[in-house]
Amino acid sequence: MKARATVLTLALCFVGVAVCFAADAFLGTWKLNEAKSKISAGSPKNVTVVYEAAGDSVKVTVDGTDGDGNPAHNEWTGKYDGKDYPVTGDPSTDTRSYKKVNDHTLTFTNKKGDKVTITGRGVVSADGKIRTVTISGTDSKGKKFSSTSVYDKQ
Repeated sequence: MKARATVLTLALCFVGVAVCFAADAFLGTWKLNEAKSKISAGSPKNVTVVYEAAGDSVKVTVDGTDGDGNPAHNEWTGKYDGKDYPVTGDPSTDTRSYKKVNDHTLTFTNKKGDKVTITGRGVVSADGKIRTVTISGTDSKGKKFSSTSVYDKQ
């Protein structure tokens, strides 16, 4: 009897997590649409961004170029709770936080140490096919930059 209750409880937990992430409009693979984007010189360019469920968290994998045009790859795993979680693979960022504004909007902040380097906002269209990300920040040389990147869901 206890085994059956335990199995049922675990199954319900997995279903709850699956339902929660099924409603996440950001999950999936996003490819940069350069023709629709306005990326200023010195801005990082994220060519492919993948959001995927990782237990009760989200893993974000980014491939593209840094502000100098060099290949860049970084990964972040955390929750949309506004707390800082570590970033791996990005020498200009130690932590990133995401905060869910609503079902189609996230805000985020990148930090190096305690210093904010990039802030941004990502919005997924109502049909779930386009993600628009606006960022502003300061590069390692102290130069300010901003960009608007448009992504198509794959």
